[in-house]
Amino acid sequence: MALILNIDTALENASVVLAQDENILAIETNAEQKNHAAFLQPAIQNMCNTLQISLNAIDAVSVVYGPGSYTGLRVAMASAKGICYALNKPLITINTLDLMAFGAISTQTNASNFLYCPMIDARRMEVFTALYDAELNYIKEPFAAILDKDFLSETLRSNRIVFFGNGAQKIGRLFDTSNAYITNDNYLPEHLIKISLNYFQRQCFQSLAYSEPYYLKDFYSTQRN
Repeated sequence: MALILNIDTALENASVVLAQDENILAIETNAEQKNHAAFLQPAIQNMCNTLQISLNAIDAVSVVYGPGSYTGLRVAMASAKGICYALNKPLITINTLDLMAFGAISTQTNASNFLYCPMIDARRMEVFTALYDAELNYIKEPFAAILDKDFLSETLRSNRIVFFGNGAQKIGRLFDTSNAYITNDNYLPEHLIKISLNYFQRQCFQSLAYSEPYYLKDFYSTQRN
């Protein structure tokens, strides 16, 4: 059995989840992105107090390390590394786009009939994105894209693609194709803890010395110009 602290402040909605294997023991959430930094440490303390356990009881810390909000990623990584260092616990890092795709695939009927394109809004017509098959294999690895009418046009001719995430609505302004499906679906804490448990069981741990947020670009903010 694994007791894992999961930290996610990458996007608009932040969550801190304490899970025993795939069972959520406690969860704290925050929907005000500008307050993620102030939310994080009190949320962890509140969960420990509610469960009446010591933070030292955890077996690992997982953190969603990007891409996403520059400040959110930096705060989450610093907190995760600090806890791991102080308590001598292993660190697990989870790619935001991988997590988004896993959530979409998990909830999609006939998942194997589609490709999956998570999109994180990076202002104007830019997004952070990637393309996956139903087995979570990369068709296109994570990249920053300026959206135009030619975006994935060749792939769309012969594949049905599900677009999702807070940048996906931009696709509707560019083209109308029967092979493009735009959804408002988002990943859930249940998806996060499944990935972190899988990584823990496979001992996919990261170096505290060299781990850093995955910005994909030098700077990203959700503030629109």
